[in-house]
Parts: sequence; structure tokens; C-alpha cells
Amino acid sequence: MAIEAAVASNLKVLREKHGLTQEALAHLAGISVSLVSLVERGERSPLLATIERLADALKEDPLEFFN
Repeated sequence: MAIEAAVASNLKVLREKHGLTQEALAHLAGISVSLVSLVERGERSPLLATIERLADALKEDPLEFFN
């Protein structure tokens, strides 16, 4: 699985695990809803800083996005 596909899939799984909508996660991470959506669909590769913000919002280790 390509890194982008792993990040996309894992972001969605982690977001749903925490019972969050894309909008709620975006708010917590301080990023746009459209960016969350694009990353989840694998249409945009997030910067490492964005992965860190998402991980902080989800209270997860950033490495979980790559497993």
C-alpha cells in the first residue's frame, strides 16, 4: 500500500474510532474541512505538520497514520 493510501485510510479509521465527523476533526485540528476530506480520499498528501495537528486532535501517535 502506498504511503498516501495508508494515511488516507488510517485517518478515516482513526476519525471514526473517535466518533468525529470531518467537520469536528477539522475544528479540533485547526484545519479546513476540505483538507480533511481531500486527505481521506487520497487526493491530497498532507504535510507532516498537518499530520501532527490531526494526531494531536485525535490524541493518537502520528505514526498511527503510517501503519
